[in-house]
Amino acid sequence: MKNVTLLLEDGTRMHGYSFGHESPVAGEVVFNTAMVGYTESLTDPSYAGQLMTLTYPLIGNYGVPSSDMGPNNLPLFMESEKIHAEAIIVSDYSEQYNHWNAKKSLAAWLKEEKVVGITGIDTRELTKILREKGSMKGKIVFENDDEIDFIDPNLINQVAKVSCTEVIRYNEGADKKKVVLMDCGVKSNIIRCLIKRDVEVIRVPWDYDFNGLEYDGLFISNGPGDPDTCEQAVVNIRKAMTDETLPIFGICMGNQLLSKAGGAKIYKLKYGHRSHNQPVRQVGTNRCFITSQNHGFAVDNDTLSADWEPLFINMNDQSNEGIKHVRNPWMSAQFHPEASSGPVDTDFLFDDFVALL
Repeated sequence: MKNVTLLLEDGTRMHGYSFGHESPVAGEVVFNTAMVGYTESLTDPSYAGQLMTLTYPLIGNYGVPSSDMGPNNLPLFMESEKIHAEAIIVSDYSEQYNHWNAKKSLAAWLKEEKVVGITGIDTRELTKILREKGSMKGKIVFENDDEIDFIDPNLINQVAKVSCTEVIRYNEGADKKKVVLMDCGVKSNIIRCLIKRDVEVIRVPWDYDFNGLEYDGLFISNGPGDPDTCEQAVVNIRKAMTDETLPIFGICMGNQLLSKAGGAKIYKLKYGHRSHNQPVRQVGTNRCFITSQNHGFAVDNDTLSADWEPLFINMNDQSNEGIKHVRNPWMSAQFHPEASSGPVDTDFLFDDFVALL
């Protein structure tokens, strides 16, 4: 395998070996502490613009499933139709794989999709640096340091890069409740979870003015980058909120955009939450859940108006994990209740939303 160097903006240099596409790449270096789920994470649009470090040391041992499309033209085993992360950084890549559902190696998949993969990196040390100094710009180079410049993906509207570009309808039916899904980088399992509850899903681009459509509820999806780059989405959500009886639910980026539409402010977390084991508590109760998360920004609870209140709180750092309106049927979760891959403790939130339609 070819020698490769990971450079961080603070001057840190780490040397490893390439097992994916061999081309320089730059982005934001972040870490994910999940033990499994690299296929779901790589195809999660929320990772657009990021160099994803996996802290679990052995990666690749169960290979990669097929990219076949299933019912409703959704991927059978992936969270979107392609890899969105800019690169994957691991400690020990397993060239041998074994799994009943595996069709190819992780290396072969990365090369097909032209995505960089590097191994031989001390990911524990790298994670310590990111925890102490925060997520930072980084680049992976093959020959010399000047092959590519550092890039801050949060200065770019990443949502516009991953959203659909036209209206797509799923599970159509004249007698079904209709949900507009604002696609900010939606994971396929969110769509599957809605279809499973037998609603018609109207998937629209992130900046599409859906208010002229006939629908019963608004669902705002997850997505990558800084929500402050998505002002048109906030404008359209505020238009929808003029109907105080309209059910609204948001996940991840959807939590942040709904909060912005309600007047709250967003701030960048030091190193974000990216794992399958984030503990959250439902405010006002002793109900705690283990959740799957992937985000680098959070809602500032202190900026919520009197009409809103936190719905969930992160038990590690007390950051916001969801909001709800005190009167209207509007709520959101910062974590991923569709949980693929990850725990399914909070799947009931989809039932709660559909029951409001």
